[in-house]
Amino acid sequence: MSSLCSLLILFFSFFLLFSTVTAFDISKILGDDSDFSSFNAALAQTRLAADINNRQTITVLVVANSKLSALSGKSTEMMRKILSVHVILDYFDADRFKSLPNKTSTLTTLFQSSGLAKGQEGFVNVTEKDGKVLLGSAVKGSNIDITVVKSVFAQPFNISVLQISDAILPPISSSPSKAPAKAPSPSKSKAPASGPAPASAESPEAADTPAGSPPAPAMAPGSLDSPIASPPGPLADGPAADSPSAKSWAIVGKDTSLTMLLVAISSAWVVAKTI
Repeated sequence: MSSLCSLLILFFSFFLLFSTVTAFDISKILGDDSDFSSFNAALAQTRLAADINNRQTITVLVVANSKLSALSGKSTEMMRKILSVHVILDYFDADRFKSLPNKTSTLTTLFQSSGLAKGQEGFVNVTEKDGKVLLGSAVKGSNIDITVVKSVFAQPFNISVLQISDAILPPISSSPSKAPAKAPSPSKSKAPASGPAPASAESPEAADTPAGSPPAPAMAPGSLDSPIASPPGPLADGPAADSPSAKSWAIVGKDTSLTMLLVAISSAWVVAKTI
C-alpha cells in the first residue's frame, strides 16, 4: 500500500512540475518592462493575451511604446488583426532565426489561423542577412526591413518574446460585410399550383358558344347529323363509358336486370308452392 502511495505522489509531482514549466502568462512577462506597457495593454484590450496563453508553442514579436503610433485611431478589430501578425505559431529565438535554411523563411502567424486573412496577410517573411535578422509582411511588395533588437524572454520550447524595431503593418483589407440578399417576392402572374382550370381554357368549343345558349344535342355514334333519340345502354369499352352519364345508365341497367331476376325467382317460388 505504501509503495502505491509513493508512486501516486511521484506521478502528481511530475504532473505539477510539467504544468509549471509549460504554463506562461504574456501579461506578466511584459509587465516587468515598462517599455512594452502600451503593447501589453493592446494585447489585453484585443483579448489576444488569452489566445497567446492558451498556446503551447509561440513567439511574440513585441514593439516598444514609441513605435506603436501606427495603431492610434484604429478600431479594436483592426488592432487585433495587426497584433495577430506579431504572434508566430512556432518557437523562434535569436539563434534559431540565424540558422534558417536558405537564410529565409515564411512564417505562419495567429492572424492566418483566424481565417480572416486574405492572400499573404497572415504570413511574415524572415531573412538573415549580414548577421542581421530582417522581418516584414509576406504580402507582395512589402519591405523586409524590420530588425530583431533583442530577446525579452524565453522559455524553450514554449514561448519566446523578441523585441523588433518597428511594427509589422501588412495592408490588411477592411471591406464592409455584404448586406443579406432579399428574398424574391412571389410573382403575381403565375397561375395557382393546383385546382381545376376553367372550362373555357380547355375547350375551344365552349369559348365559341354564346353565353346562355342551350347545349348542343349529343350525337349518336357513327352519325354526324342525327341526335341520340334514347339513352344509350351500358357501354363497357367505348370512350363514353367513363363519362358520368354513361356510368349512370350502366347502373340503372344493372339494377333493372337484378330487379327482373328477383321478380322471376319470386314468381317461380310462388308457382312451385302452389303446385
